[in-house]
Amino acid sequence: MGLEIRKARPEEMDEFKRIVKAALMMTPQDDLTADMTLCGFIDGKMATSYAAWDMEIKVNRGTIPMAGITDVGTLPVYRRLGSLRQVTSRHFEMLHEEGRQPLSSLYASRAAIYRRYGYSPVVYNCSYSVEPRYIQFAAGKEPKGTIREAGAADQPVLAKLYADFIKPRTGYLVRTDEMWKRRLNPPAREHVENFCIIYEEAGKPQGYAQYSANLIQEGRHRWSQNITISGLVWNTPAAFRALWEFFSRMDVIIEVNCHQAPVDDPLFNLLLEPRQLNKTVRDGLLARIVDIQQALDKRGYDAEGTLTCKITDDLAPWNEKTWQLEASPAGSTVKPTRKAPQLEMPLSTLTLLFFGQLSATEAWRMGRLDAANPDCLKTWDQV
Repeated sequence: MGLEIRKARPEEMDEFKRIVKAALMMTPQDDLTADMTLCGFIDGKMATSYAAWDMEIKVNRGTIPMAGITDVGTLPVYRRLGSLRQVTSRHFEMLHEEGRQPLSSLYASRAAIYRRYGYSPVVYNCSYSVEPRYIQFAAGKEPKGTIREAGAADQPVLAKLYADFIKPRTGYLVRTDEMWKRRLNPPAREHVENFCIIYEEAGKPQGYAQYSANLIQEGRHRWSQNITISGLVWNTPAAFRALWEFFSRMDVIIEVNCHQAPVDDPLFNLLLEPRQLNKTVRDGLLARIVDIQQALDKRGYDAEGTLTCKITDDLAPWNEKTWQLEASPAGSTVKPTRKAPQLEMPLSTLTLLFFGQLSATEAWRMGRLDAANPDCLKTWDQV
């Protein structure tokens, strides 16, 4: 069976959507177009769906262009034939040739599938499921501001709050106007209502929360609700506390759920009964460096240093060489070198260092990289 890799044609998008539904039990977004796809065809029939959004992500105070992979699936009758690997490899080649997006990312149904293609978990999320009565703070000052409902006209306010929140952080997507419109106008679901609130002090917005209320029938004549927080942004400690305390005062609520809190979220260290959060941690965004030279050049650095590393990458041979990085807070230069490498590692480990998920010392202790002289690890950690 021969495999053809190409973009879907407009008249083939119904088949694209059918494959996505068959593989993932979900429907692609309406604004996904044929020119965003890259599909695998076996004997003229679409076997594998694959698409990419143009995105940007925050990394160490900088913003880097990135391909956001979505709607990846293969019909069951064509699985285990290697079509997804070939489509993925071809897409990496295209990204390298175009030179626009040195990173690729996705949310995976199973992380193990995409680790085979060099992806690593670069963002982890905390999940909470807490009864409102347990949202009681052990310390800190009472917020002095007020909370109001947000409307469509508040999109610029929300966007500014979010931009300020993610500015010093890594792993957050930069949201376009279209992304904001989708967030503020989610698809209608039965027995689900969507809300957004803003916390203000002296008329100045300092944080917001987006959430949905889901109606639950507990018995013939008893109805309750669950709350799911889909976004909580705070730019002051008071905003963080006020937004969470808002949910503690809601009636007929059985449980407040939040599934995308960052791992450094302070709530666990602030509540009287933190175990009642039922906190769990799981992998979130997976990412991969597609073009080392471009990616390292676009990243910000915290200190000066000269780093050399030898990389293995079986899906992107242009990355398989020894690289030298001259880094400083003012800028950087990246180039291949014949110098002996300080470190040797697979591309997946470099991606973790790039996003700050691991330090070089931590990766070395785990056996994820080899060091010619461990003394160099301190410089890597600082940079």
